[in-house]
Amino acid sequence: MNRLLEDHAPLAPLPHAGHIFEASWPVRTGDIHSDRRLRLDGVARYLQDVGFDNLIASDALDIHPTWVVRRTVIDVVRPIRWPDRVQLRRWCTGISHKWCSMRVRIDSDDGGLVETEGFWINVDPKTGMPARISERFTRELDSTVVDQHLHWHRWITPEVSDAPERSFPLRASDFDPFDHVNNAVYWQPVEEAMGKNLREQPFRSIVEYSQPITRAEQVTVCERADGRTLDIDVDGKTRASARWFPLARVCQG
Repeated sequence: MNRLLEDHAPLAPLPHAGHIFEASWPVRTGDIHSDRRLRLDGVARYLQDVGFDNLIASDALDIHPTWVVRRTVIDVVRPIRWPDRVQLRRWCTGISHKWCSMRVRIDSDDGGLVETEGFWINVDPKTGMPARISERFTRELDSTVVDQHLHWHRWITPEVSDAPERSFPLRASDFDPFDHVNNAVYWQPVEEAMGKNLREQPFRSIVEYSQPITRAEQVTVCERADGRTLDIDVDGKTRASARWFPLARVCQG
């Protein structure tokens, strides 16, 4: 596929067989807008939680305790609302020796549907470097894989822009145990920039993470002239980029 169109490619469908991890929980009020819709940062936290639960259920937490996400795609097909209950199904679509792409489908009791995919890298907790995924866990992931030679490349190229920047203050609660900003926090300025009008229709949103943000760093957000892309920067260098557009633009097949 033309690399320029990759961010518009459809996500892999739910497989008919293979290892699919399932979980369920109620939507909480801390994860919703005032109109009761599930927020994007809430979806991102769901992806973290179901991934952790998946590792525990697969008895893989001890050997693969640390994963870093490089890209998350969220397709809001039909909004999920409080007080719905959600059902999450998680499976692998692509794999290499040290990373994998994981799909999560989120359905709600009232007909909400959110489709997601994340590019996850297995990291050695001692060295902080990408590490080989064990053969036992790979066998489980392989049962639903459609890409056995998964490669990483950007969908969103960082740009140096003269557009006005705005500050994005961080709070103590935004940091994870590694003193990095939790990846769900990056979705907050994205959803603010998108605005309510786009949320009134099915849409895709993407965040690509380049480098962690740590404590005491001053973060700014810069929206590009195209009106659908932003960069999250520290000292003029991009730490993450985001893009969003109506889901109708996603290629079919």
